[in-house]
Amino acid sequence: MKVSVSEIEERSFAAMTVHGAGKRQARSVAKAVARAEALGNVICGLYYLESYCTQLASGRVKGTVDPVVSRPRPGSVLSDAKFGFAQYAFEAALHTAAKAARENGVATLAVAHAHTCTSLGYFTEQIAGEGLIGIGFTNASPVVAPPGGNKAVIGTNPIAMSVPGEGKLAMHFDFSTSAVALGKITMAKAAGETIPLGWAVDADGQPTTDPEAALKGALVSAGGYKGWGFGLMAELLAAGMTGSVNSLDVGGLKLPDGKPHGLGQFYILMDPGTHHAGFADRFARVADAVAAQEGARIPGADRTEMTQINVPDALWELVLRLSG
Repeated sequence: MKVSVSEIEERSFAAMTVHGAGKRQARSVAKAVARAEALGNVICGLYYLESYCTQLASGRVKGTVDPVVSRPRPGSVLSDAKFGFAQYAFEAALHTAAKAARENGVATLAVAHAHTCTSLGYFTEQIAGEGLIGIGFTNASPVVAPPGGNKAVIGTNPIAMSVPGEGKLAMHFDFSTSAVALGKITMAKAAGETIPLGWAVDADGQPTTDPEAALKGALVSAGGYKGWGFGLMAELLAAGMTGSVNSLDVGGLKLPDGKPHGLGQFYILMDPGTHHAGFADRFARVADAVAAQEGARIPGADRTEMTQINVPDALWELVLRLSG
């Protein structure tokens, strides 16, 4: 059935307040859920709502805490989520971090001890909305094995980057450093489908097309050693620079109970006009060369925001039950 993005936000808000979230915290997360659905990012949208609700009820995520925002150095901002939602902790610190970036040319924002942020690009596009270049990193529960290995050490550990443009993003990407997001494996299993070779290995470290075997084994990095290096970079910044947990110390992100996630997100905010005024011209030089080639595009250039979403009936029925 078709559902408006605004109704998705309101139902998500209602579901989380019913399950114990404060109104400000629930609104912040509901906006992220609706935005993910508007952009076709189903894994980070309503697909996650049941997990938010069950973990609110179990106390795995603290739904009423307020983050503590501090500025330990002129170009550094820290938002301690206190085991609450990453969306709310980021929202509370964005203005301070953007101000620090304009004052210093560059600033970092560390979000510490947070619930999974789900869609990392949701945050970097907000940085770009401030007229700044945003680069983000986070980690997750361990699902990716090192090249040649068979035991998971790091999470899918995404990297996102958003570049401001005239009235819209000039460039935007958000991708996991694993070959694929874990959600695509679980969705393939639920649908009774196979997965392509190169996504995962089984418990013996052998490549597999069986999603069930993949879930018992581990995902692999995109591009082999190259993706592994980027995944490690995200791990060190997200955990080491924020004082949050390593991927190794996080239980499954969607398990109903257990220790809070305690994850970190690390953002770099840059004023594109800090060193010279020609940033837009340099970017346009590359964008024009790409546009001249039929079928080629700058990442994020063709994103289409929807106002009506085709939501599977069973999923929408679940949303209605969760929201009372």
